[in-house]
Amino acid sequence: MQRSEVTKADGTWVGVSLDVEERRRPGLCVLNAGARLLISQLSRPVLLAVVGEQLQGVDFWRTDAYRPCVPPLRADAGRALAGSRERWAHRFAQYLVDAPDSPLHDGRWLLSVECPLSRWDHAEVSHAEHWRSMLVGGHPDGGIDWFHHAHSWEVLPLRPMPDADDSRVKAYRKQAREGMLPPVLLWWVSGLDCHLILDGHARLAAAIAESVEPPVLQLHRTVPRDDLTARIEEAVSYYEDELARFSRLRAVHGPTVPDGAAATGPQLVRLLHDLNTAEQPTWFWPLPGGADQWRRTAREVTGNHDWPRG
Repeated sequence: MQRSEVTKADGTWVGVSLDVEERRRPGLCVLNAGARLLISQLSRPVLLAVVGEQLQGVDFWRTDAYRPCVPPLRADAGRALAGSRERWAHRFAQYLVDAPDSPLHDGRWLLSVECPLSRWDHAEVSHAEHWRSMLVGGHPDGGIDWFHHAHSWEVLPLRPMPDADDSRVKAYRKQAREGMLPPVLLWWVSGLDCHLILDGHARLAAAIAESVEPPVLQLHRTVPRDDLTARIEEAVSYYEDELARFSRLRAVHGPTVPDGAAATGPQLVRLLHDLNTAEQPTWFWPLPGGADQWRRTAREVTGNHDWPRG
């Protein structure tokens, strides 16, 4: 596994890139049968989901089988890393690589501080109000709303969120007040258009209880290394062609025509950054047995409840 830093053109740190090999299928896997999805962890059903016919959202049933792929974080680790998301990212990256039940599989991944949940301007409301509104409620069943919450602006816990007076939450609330709270680890799943909490349910609850912005690290697939090289070459070639075009225009019309660098240079920088960090669709694997197997699994985990309705 190759690990490398990802930065912006100005040197601002963005995240850690992971090139994963010899891991054809992950331990935390998304299986599908048409509009029906099943997330399993080492063959344990974790989440069943059905995409609505009108594509306005997803009905889900969450089991109690999910186990975090990150080991419990000790308080002394929080003090040692001093709230640095960069240092935490490297530690989480190693946890994800080492864990047999993480979502990592062959390809290139990004563990990034750039997350739409944090970028969105919510200055009109408190941090607590904003993050409460992003949390998907309901246990064991509920819904992901694509109509009011588009563009992945929702967070689905993979187990029930603890209360503010939970012992783990109380311990993290002190770290939240001191600015040393370890990040919440989110996994963006394109088929749900939603972020799943891989680790940090209690930390997010602590941040909400203290009404502070929780540090977040987002895990997602990104452009594979070979494809990235080809796309960068295409982008640079386009940039060079544009400069040549402006040069020809200047030769005909004189120096009043700009040389093109002011327009095409920043465009190239943005494109290269996007290519290096862009979210790629989550890989799904076909569910053996298809829709019939999904229904059998649904009956088993729901105890023959009338779900999904309709």
